[in-house]
Order: sequence, then structure tokens, then C-alpha cells
Amino acid sequence: MPVHAPSAAIPLQAAAAPPAGKLHAGTPAFRSTALAMFAGGFCTFAMLYCTQPLMPLFAHDFGLTPAAASGVVSVSTGTLALALIPASLLADRFGRRGLMNSALALAALLMLLSAFADSFSRFLLLRALFGVALAGLPAVAMAYLSEEVDGRSLGQSMGLYIAGNALGGMCGRFLASVLADHVGWRGAVLALAALGGLGAWLFWRTLPPSRHFQPRRHDFGRMGSELRGLLRDAGLPWLFLSAFLLMGCFVSLYNYLGFRLLAAPFNLSQSMLALVFSLYMVGIWSSAWVGQLADKLGRRNVLWLMVLLMLAGLALTLSDSLWLLAPGIALFTFGFFAGHSVASSWVGLRARQGRALASALYLTAYYLGSSLFGSLSGLMWGRGGWHGVATVLAAGLALMMAISLGLRRLRPLPQA
Repeated sequence: MPVHAPSAAIPLQAAAAPPAGKLHAGTPAFRSTALAMFAGGFCTFAMLYCTQPLMPLFAHDFGLTPAAASGVVSVSTGTLALALIPASLLADRFGRRGLMNSALALAALLMLLSAFADSFSRFLLLRALFGVALAGLPAVAMAYLSEEVDGRSLGQSMGLYIAGNALGGMCGRFLASVLADHVGWRGAVLALAALGGLGAWLFWRTLPPSRHFQPRRHDFGRMGSELRGLLRDAGLPWLFLSAFLLMGCFVSLYNYLGFRLLAAPFNLSQSMLALVFSLYMVGIWSSAWVGQLADKLGRRNVLWLMVLLMLAGLALTLSDSLWLLAPGIALFTFGFFAGHSVASSWVGLRARQGRALASALYLTAYYLGSSLFGSLSGLMWGRGGWHGVATVLAAGLALMMAISLGLRRLRPLPQA
């Protein structure tokens, strides 16, 4: 769930009458906007997660443990998480389009430089800077669309942006796995950097200028008041923790899956590993379908079931048969995307004041889970291999189950 700019902001000057006419579906300007945001979302997640299936190669080339190799994912998601709110504040002050253009172009450049890193520490430094740079796009993409697109067409434009995110995450992993078999990890990173550069150029050429943006300065006292209100809510802090646990468990599974499948008894190649990562498509479908189901049955009645699916899938991954392990990965992926969809939409319903700040906190917790939980769970690989990692994930999901069952007793807020 991308972040809106924090809401505790006031115009720097008296707002002029907004330009007439926002973007409508079917117009050339709307199509340009949709194409640009799809490309931006696609390249953001392709570059962010393309290093995940390459972790075994980093471990081999640099003599690393799996936990240390996970830094190629965790440092970028960690710095991105910490930069989201500052980036949204900058966008409120200086504009949306320019920040997004700069973020995508600078991220592609840092990705390019990382392909030539002569040490693992230098590669990690470049990935950390990459996360900071890239934060400028997901931090403000939804805010740009909300300002520029007519309400009747907003759902379509946001849906395309989110579809770009999901498809980019899958394709980045898939392409990196296949390319690494032929040109090594450096060639794979270089190819994804070129893809990011192409996406940055397309984004710059096609995204229309902001017509409804008004520069803002922030009332930090009001933001502090909003923050206290959000943390006092009976449900929101638990939903933020849910984001941390759900994403942490999901990234951990895929972080160390490569080590398991490349070794005996599976002995898969990097290209075959790419087919396993294509199970990501299951999650892209589940988030939309279960989101509609939650609207009908209630989020409190759906979230715990998705956690149960993740636990069932995790149990199947303990098998040494690929015929059981692959469906287990599919179940786990389905449950994660569906659970994330339910929890993130629940935040929007609970946050009556400071909704944008609540979104920012949810997404910050989401990426911190990817960074912190995703690396710490790898320490168990050295102690117990896949069974050690699965034990940590089971503990995280057990806590998530307790939270989701507790949220079932949460009294709904009255209709706004």
C-alpha cells in the first residue's frame, strides 16, 4: 500500500482556483499518466527485488553465510523504509513529478554502478543509497494520482500502478534468475539497471506535469498529535505490527528458498529457480479477489484465515518432494498477498484522522519487516538449515495469528 504525503500540511500561500478539469479515463493525458505510473511501479519493484534470487551467487562469490548474503535485499528495503516519510515531506514542499523523476533515474544509476562493485561491502553501500533514492517514487505516487486524476477514473489509474508494482517484483526476480545462469550476477544486475534506465526515460517522457499541486509546509505539532491519536487506536498499532510480520515472513521464505532448492535433493539451476519465483503470480491474483471477499465478509473474518493458509503452506515446504513444496510456496504466497491486502485496507478504514500518516507508518513497518526479519531469520539457516528458518517463520506467523484473532474482537468504528 503506497504512501500518501503526510496530511498535516498547510498551503504556503493562498491557493489559487485549481485548474479546471482533472484527467479522465480514455483521454490521451490519462493514458500517458497510466503508462508512466505502470512503468515507474514496474521498474521500482523489479530493481528492488531482483537481487533476492541471486543471494546464493553472492554467498558463493564472496564467501558469505546466507544471513550475510540477505543484505543485498535488506539494506535497500531498510533504507527505503526510513526514507519514505522524509521523501513525502520533500514532495509536499517541492513537487511530486520532479521528485519521482529524480528518484527513478538516480536509482537506475546506482543500480548500474553496483554491477561493477569490487567488494561486497561496496555493493551493499550502493544498495543502501539505492533504497534512499528509490523511496521518492513509492512515497508520493498515490498522492500525485489523487491530485491529478478525476475521482471516477482514480481507481483504474491506481490499479494500474499497483499492478506495475506486483508484476515488476515478479519479473525482476524471474529475469535475474534466468540471466544469472548465462551472464552471472553482474550481468543480471547490469541488465536490470538498463531496464530501470529505460523505465526512467519512459516515465520522464510520458508523465504529464502536475497541474493541481500546491506547495505546502508542515505543521509538525499537528503531525505529532495525529501520531499520538493513531497509536492510541485499539487496532492500528496491531495492523502496523501485522505489516512487519507478514512482509518479514514472506521475504524470509523467498530469501532462503534459493539456498534450499539449489542444493540436494532438488539441485535446481538458477533458470529452474526462476519458474518457482513465477508462483508470485498467484499472489497478484489473490490480493484483488480476497480484497473483494473481505468487503463482503468483513476483514476480521478473513485475515486470520489468510494467516492459516500461510502456516499450511509453510508446513508443505518442509517436504523434500517438489510436488508438495511448490504448492506450499503457492499457498504461502496466496496467503501473504491476500493478508496484506486486507490489513492495508483496514488501516485506511480505521484512520479517520491522519490517514496519510497512517499509510506511511504501515508501509514503513512493511519494509522494515522485509529488512530486519528477512535478515535475522537467516541466522537460523546456519543452525538448522531450512527447518531452522521454518521454525522462525512459524513463530512469526503464530504471533500474527494471535494478532488477527485479537482483531476479530475489535469493535468497528461507526460509519463516517
